[in-house]
Amino acid sequence: MTVLERIQNSRNALGMIFMLPAAVLLLLFLTYPLGLGVWLGFTDAKIGRAGEFVGLDNYEFLWGDSVTRLALFNTLFYTAVASVLKFLLGLWLAMLLNRHLPFKTALRAVVLLPWIVPTALSAIAFWWIYDSQFSVISWMLMKLGLIDRYIDFLGDPWNARFSTILANVWRGIPFVAISLLAGLQTISPSLYEAASIDGATAWQRFRHVTLPLLTPIIAVVMTFSVLFTFTDFQLIYVLTRGGPLNATHLMATLSFQRAISGGAMGEGAALATAMVPFLLAAIMFSYFGLQRRAWQQGGDR
Repeated sequence: MTVLERIQNSRNALGMIFMLPAAVLLLLFLTYPLGLGVWLGFTDAKIGRAGEFVGLDNYEFLWGDSVTRLALFNTLFYTAVASVLKFLLGLWLAMLLNRHLPFKTALRAVVLLPWIVPTALSAIAFWWIYDSQFSVISWMLMKLGLIDRYIDFLGDPWNARFSTILANVWRGIPFVAISLLAGLQTISPSLYEAASIDGATAWQRFRHVTLPLLTPIIAVVMTFSVLFTFTDFQLIYVLTRGGPLNATHLMATLSFQRAISGGAMGEGAALATAMVPFLLAAIMFSYFGLQRRAWQQGGDR
């Protein structure tokens, strides 16, 4: 048997051959930039200058930098609040769409629109909605007599934080809802019928049937949701560019500002690299959660 015939008869060899183009693309567009970014984080590189190896100097500077600490707080706060809201609202929407509703297919398509629309366009729309002089929200509240002056959504630090979170939630809910809806579709109706016969209330059916069987899907969906939120860039950059007073700067936007706008490539790369441990923690949490046999069986351990 020739080498070519052995390869054709080997499933492992064929699998490796088919995976080779994807592996090359990942190596070129993911592995190489990641490695280059890690290396730059240990140098004093500037735009137009290669720089020299400086060890942990960039990380020591960032550790003592008040703007970096604020960006880390903003990132964690932004990610935590937005992820929780997206999960709660997405789960509620998924359960609603799982019912027998008129025009259910059309409703599901409409729900996907915020996710389909490009992020930059969504951010521009919210920028208009939050405008300090022409905000439609402030106009409606004024007409209802609930406020006596327009709200400065993007000019006040805490208002800006919650405004950007609201925009992120609006954009992210469809992903969570549709993903959880797919999980709900896999749960057998006979389980709910059996629970109803046993006298279980709606809350008990959700607590002891829906939630345990949906937990593996929730783990995957929320991991992606956390990753997308933690690394959010476009929404913040278009809406506030990190302002006011760095109140909405995330680690991603601050890294871009330091590296590209400020020209400090090494410092910006160190900031971006510092995000990796947080992302790995989210991935490992989901991975080990999915390995739990009790989760996959819908029980507790």
